[in-house]
Amino acid sequence: MVKELWDKGLAVRKEVLGADYVERNLKGADDFSMPMQEYATEACWGWLWTRPFPRKTRSLINLAMLSALNRPHEFKVHVKGALTNGCSREEIREVLLQVSVYCGVPAGVEAFRLAREAMKEYDESRRS
Repeated sequence: MVKELWDKGLAVRKEVLGADYVERNLKGADDFSMPMQEYATEACWGWLWTRPFPRKTRSLINLAMLSALNRPHEFKVHVKGALTNGCSREEIREVLLQVSVYCGVPAGVEAFRLAREAMKEYDESRRS
């Protein structure tokens, strides 16, 4: 079962976040950090993200949670993933406005700043 979760999770993770990003994370893992890579790939991507629920919706939920939790690196990665999953910039903006109301303006301001950076990076990577 673990091998199946790894294989399914690795495929979904690469589809959403990009193969280059995932491969860099895996190659950069050492004996200390590889168990976390395994857990994220198997539990998050292999078990949760393969369940029957739209990836687009999962992406929007992630953006709300990651901005509320102040996880800037993961937030930017998931903004790019949300765009890959078909979320529009308007949908992302609406999620961030809701974060601003429910989690506070500072959280919203930071999320908007990070989202703009991620969108710019996403656009640049598509032009290359």
